[in-house]
Amino acid sequence: METRHDAGLWSGSRHRVRRIGVMGGTFDPIHHGHLVAASEVQAVFGLDEVIFVPTFMQPFKLGRAVTPAEHRYLMVVIATASNPKFSVSRVDIERGTTTYTIDTLRDLHGIYQNSELFFITGADAIADIMKWKDVDKLFELAHFVGVTRPGVVFDSGSLPAQRVSLVEVPAMAISSTDCRSRVKSHQPVWYLVPDGVVQYIAKYGLYQDSDFLVSSAKTAEDCENAGILKFREEAPK
Repeated sequence: METRHDAGLWSGSRHRVRRIGVMGGTFDPIHHGHLVAASEVQAVFGLDEVIFVPTFMQPFKLGRAVTPAEHRYLMVVIATASNPKFSVSRVDIERGTTTYTIDTLRDLHGIYQNSELFFITGADAIADIMKWKDVDKLFELAHFVGVTRPGVVFDSGSLPAQRVSLVEVPAMAISSTDCRSRVKSHQPVWYLVPDGVVQYIAKYGLYQDSDFLVSSAKTAEDCENAGILKFREEAPK
């Protein structure tokens, strides 16, 4: 397995097909750690674009409450709007079922044909990739990039070296869990998450008590029916 440092390593004459980064996640909420990681991988691999893919439901998070997908999607849109290399996809949300990486990659391959996909995730997730659904097919669909802090030692084990790389990113001790906890306890999250996301969280009262504990709410109507939010009256246009 290779560790990448050189921002120009994958650029230049080798850039023959469109190269697309895929950053899937719950993004509950999205924070600067996600954005820094995506930006660093984009530079290192010379990616044309990084697509953020908010999940509908994740198989490893079915035991905890998750903010409705529509809120998480809109926060990602706000957070990524200023970077022309970033975009947001609704493929997992529109599927409306538990999200597996294999399904995300198959859907994106159908949309972005003749493109090379680079799936971006944390190095800790890469370590567990052999437990993922249809793992043998995953490496056929994408090159996997694990982001890690400088100096962290990672045991690649039996992972295919030619299909997995590590990228060191600046150490940022930020987690979505901590951000949710801070909001709930009325502590500031400025400079942990993008300014627009801070304002969105405050406007819709996210992460307060048990107001947003329905993970299956997909649309504005679902949110309203679940008694979570009067979306039709208050959601941004």
